[in-house]
Amino acid sequence: SAAHSAHPPTTVADCRLRRLAHSQEARSLAAAEARRKGMRAVVQRVLSASVEVEGQVVSAIGPGLLVLVGVHEADTSSDADYICRKVLNMRLFTNEKTGKAWDQSVMQRNFEVLLVSQFTLYGILKGNKPDFHVAMPPAKAKPFYASLVEKFQKSYKTDSVKDGIFGAMMKVPPSNRCYN
Repeated sequence: SAAHSAHPPTTVADCRLRRLAHSQEARSLAAAEARRKGMRAVVQRVLSASVEVEGQVVSAIGPGLLVLVGVHEADTSSDADYICRKVLNMRLFTNEKTGKAWDQSVMQRNFEVLLVSQFTLYGILKGNKPDFHVAMPPAKAKPFYASLVEKFQKSYKTDSVKDGIFGAMMKVPPSNRCYN
């Protein structure tokens, strides 16, 4: 019939080629997304959080925000300004006077911020192996991250902004039990 002649028979090779094309397309899309410029931050409200390196606590905060920061190879000072402004002004906390949820920022509540460098936020999978080539290289990322921490401290309060140790193997246990 005419309907059958419009679609030639499918072979095993055709299926493999289609799967290959789809997987290559998916990898290309994932790689393009990872190459997209822009610092990444994962923000979590916490009752407390700390950073441990080699069994020693190097930083700790009480109530506030734990922020994992991923720096892209093309990030600039304006990207750092944007992340700093957004994180410090996000309305994530309940207003204790009115009871209104999602109404106040970390600064309005006089809470603390713990920043942790996390290059893995720019990881993409190539097959089953992670690739971090779009993360800023460590030699450039270390001073850039230090300037980001400084921006947070200058924009808020120096003693209310803490960070981990850049490049160290860090253990970061948050505590957000019963957080309102």
